[in-house]
Amino acid sequence: MTETRDEGDIGADYIETLLDIADMDGDIDIDESERRTTLIVGEPGDESLAPLSDPDTVAALQELTRLSVQAKTGEFSRVVLDVAGSRDARARELEEMVDRAVASIEGGSDAVPLEPMSSYERKIVHDIVSARGYRSESEGEGRDRHTVVKAP
Repeated sequence: MTETRDEGDIGADYIETLLDIADMDGDIDIDESERRTTLIVGEPGDESLAPLSDPDTVAALQELTRLSVQAKTGEFSRVVLDVAGSRDARARELEEMVDRAVASIEGGSDAVPLEPMSSYERKIVHDIVSARGYRSESEGEGRDRHTVVKAP
């Protein structure tokens, strides 16, 4: 069994147990790509999983899943969790944030700091900003680390 397959199976078992405890249903698919395992819980828009698809809740569940995998394997885990399309929904929110920041820069601002976010989300923001022809930098430490959008 590959390392990512182990991560996927252990993580899926953990999420399945949590869903059972919460008396919720959701199919779990394991996607292994680019040396990263993504656990996809339910289908996009699955209303029965709405309480779990909030970005903060997904982030917390993802961290708990990673800790569960790490406890079983002894290795650091980078498992990614997507609940009912939460990743795509968050990417759309990040794109809207960038659009507002770009509009502010076009209105005369030199730089626009965005809210603190995870490294994964900052990477998405950097990609969106670059595609729009602007610059971005990450600033801050720990939980305060955020992206600043700047004029080209």
